[in-house]
Amino acid sequence: MSYDLIIIGTGPGGYVAAIRAAQLGLKVAVCEKRGTHGGTCLNVGCIPSKALLYASEFFEEAGHKFAEMGIGVSAPKLDLKAMLAFKERGVDGNVKGVEFLLKKNKVDVYMGVAKILAPGKVEVTLNADGKVETLETKNILIATGSDVAPLPGVTIDEKRIVSSTGALSLDKVPGKLVVVGAGVIGLELGSVWRRLGAQVTVVEFLDRILPGMDGEVARSFQRILEKQGFAFKLGTKVTGVDSSGKTLKVSVEPAAGGAAEVLEADVVLVAIGRIPFTAGLGLEEVGVAKDPKGRVVTDAHFATSVPGIYAIGDVIAGPMLAHKAEDEGVACAEMLAGKAGHVNYDVIPGVVYTFPEVASVGKTEDELKAAGVAYKVGKFPFTANGRTKVNNTTDGFVKILADAVTDRVLGAHIIGPEAGEMIHECAVLMEFAGSSEDLARTCHAHPTRSEAVKEAAMAVEKRAIHM
Repeated sequence: MSYDLIIIGTGPGGYVAAIRAAQLGLKVAVCEKRGTHGGTCLNVGCIPSKALLYASEFFEEAGHKFAEMGIGVSAPKLDLKAMLAFKERGVDGNVKGVEFLLKKNKVDVYMGVAKILAPGKVEVTLNADGKVETLETKNILIATGSDVAPLPGVTIDEKRIVSSTGALSLDKVPGKLVVVGAGVIGLELGSVWRRLGAQVTVVEFLDRILPGMDGEVARSFQRILEKQGFAFKLGTKVTGVDSSGKTLKVSVEPAAGGAAEVLEADVVLVAIGRIPFTAGLGLEEVGVAKDPKGRVVTDAHFATSVPGIYAIGDVIAGPMLAHKAEDEGVACAEMLAGKAGHVNYDVIPGVVYTFPEVASVGKTEDELKAAGVAYKVGKFPFTANGRTKVNNTTDGFVKILADAVTDRVLGAHIIGPEAGEMIHECAVLMEFAGSSEDLARTCHAHPTRSEAVKEAAMAVEKRAIHM
């Protein structure tokens, strides 16, 4: 069988690229070793974690917030098995949705392990019967995503020492949970289990949480999480985990050197990041170049060092985000079809789906300072927003960063309820090179949380109304 494009991996980048390429008239096949579509995101990442965040937030609200609103209910009882089943139903629905879309767009699917034999030639060992098929194609797209970054000296068993995968399926709430890594994944899954009753301690090698996000936002968010019950050990490294006893013994010491100590835990979650997954693809044999971090090297058109082989998503440079991979998948498919695909890497939102949420797009203050860019800051707290005040959800603020000369918005950062939804008006504005003045003069409905975005934009020129 011969194709215009074979895509290895059907995560967000791969399946979206397949659909867009098929829409543009290319004959497309996909290879997926997992047995289900959607990659890490739909199966053991974004989608299941959001289901548990959603359910655990209701559990916490019923136990702690209903009374103050005049809603009298008995203390909620956790049925963890049912909550995990709720999560699995959501995963199953999304996975089947991708399966339907591929079929609808006439994309051929090969469930099996793929290996690139040469430019234009892919070998697939089928999951069903072990049969090996060799497929011919004009172009190959690598979209195999990423894997959990290992912690040296610590073995993940997915029972007591878990990655994000195991943390989504614990059979009981741990009394004490130690999270190694204060990034998005650690804080989200830490939030789930804290709401359900765990004592959560986060150990982070750096001296801050959420590396890469705006420093002021990270500091404020840490204080909010501490109020919720999180404990943090920053500037601290994990040197080992002793799993020989009934409880885990986590050895930690200051990253800069100093006295060691031992933390007790029922479960340890290793969440120190992710690494590109390229094992077994045959990249070395065909000569596809990788950088020192193991990422596939590509040019501005997603082309690798080997003609006819392309790569997108977590296996190449850039933020490891599903929506970044999706946009790259669309752009690459359009380029292969002779159109002008494009990804604006300056406008890729990032969201932490805790409560409150944290959302960011564009540059941080730290980045602007490092680049020597003159800028102005507009901030507006949710304590002064009518909707959040009446709902008693006032933690957080909106922060707009604008060029001091042109007033073009360079970055936007939000801590607050539904920040992940609110960030997109800033993203659209930035995509069209809009100014803080444009945002400030756009009428926003009242009472909404989004009025805080307008007020933050007005604050760039020190003319916010409600503070």
